[in-house]
Amino acid sequence: MSSATTQSSSLIDPYGRGIDYVRVSVTDRCNLRCTYCMSERMEFLPRSELLTIAELDRVCTAFVRRGVKHLRLTGGEPLMRRGIMDLVNGLSRHLKSGALEELTLTTNGVRLAEFADDLGAAGIKRINVSLDSLDRATFARIARSDCLSQVLEGIEAAKAAGMKIKINTVALRRDNAAEIPDLIQWAHEGGMGITLIETMPLGAVDEDRTDQFLSLEEVRRDLSSFWTLTDLPDRTSGPARYVRIAETGGTLGLITPLTHNFCETCSRVRLTCSGTLYMCLGQDAAVDLRDPIRQSQDDTLLNAAIDAAILKKPQKHDFTIPVRGDAPAVRRHMSVTGG
Repeated sequence: MSSATTQSSSLIDPYGRGIDYVRVSVTDRCNLRCTYCMSERMEFLPRSELLTIAELDRVCTAFVRRGVKHLRLTGGEPLMRRGIMDLVNGLSRHLKSGALEELTLTTNGVRLAEFADDLGAAGIKRINVSLDSLDRATFARIARSDCLSQVLEGIEAAKAAGMKIKINTVALRRDNAAEIPDLIQWAHEGGMGITLIETMPLGAVDEDRTDQFLSLEEVRRDLSSFWTLTDLPDRTSGPARYVRIAETGGTLGLITPLTHNFCETCSRVRLTCSGTLYMCLGQDAAVDLRDPIRQSQDDTLLNAAIDAAILKKPQKHDFTIPVRGDAPAVRRHMSVTGG
């Protein structure tokens, strides 16, 4: 593979939004089967269809050369991908050069204790950990796996390795709505931020999401009845809006794709583990990057495919409040696109 000798032009979508953030799914496989995310008997891609670690590095590097400043490795569960540390260590060269501002990771935490020291040493400063309950039975019911203790151990290991932790919690009316204040209190007492996320209609699962949908507007009203919430201007490279809770001293993020979309400032695209680039989580428009990678040793075809993709980025997603019996807005699962 030859390298580009000059910086290519920045990526600007048809609505004038600069694209500086790529979420990269390194595998569609996961060691959990969360009820809102996937079927209990998921069928995963054949390994032969996945980009190799070297190909993932090459695509990420092409995006960095085009001005992308934030890379987030996702899955499935990224720590399930064989060779994941080879990818992380390779991409860390862009942190050292200053071309990349941040390399981050979203994980379910089950294997985090095993990888925490190496991730920290590679320059990862913060990670997101998905955690929907602190109650062992509730966690096991949602995740279809009794491994809460491993997740909590992984969080402590990541802290010890010097990484900042943000907890991601999907708000579920039936399973964890009553526990949300306790989760927030626990996260803030541990020096961690926490973000709540509305369920998203992605992929067919084994239950009707209608029963589980919980509007974060409703959650905020409930929290405001006993805590003081103040809106913050803070924005990260992600879609959350933030509030500070006076009584806990911490921040709470709210990701509301259904009740209040965040599309006007979207600067993100998503690469799947098989090399498909999606310009929007909530739409099916996509461009294949795997063939351009494999057809040429230089990045001319790859850059052309990236340019074509950015021109297809829609203005907004098509998610709507779920109605009982409706098919998911998008057929692919979150584990395919990258959480």
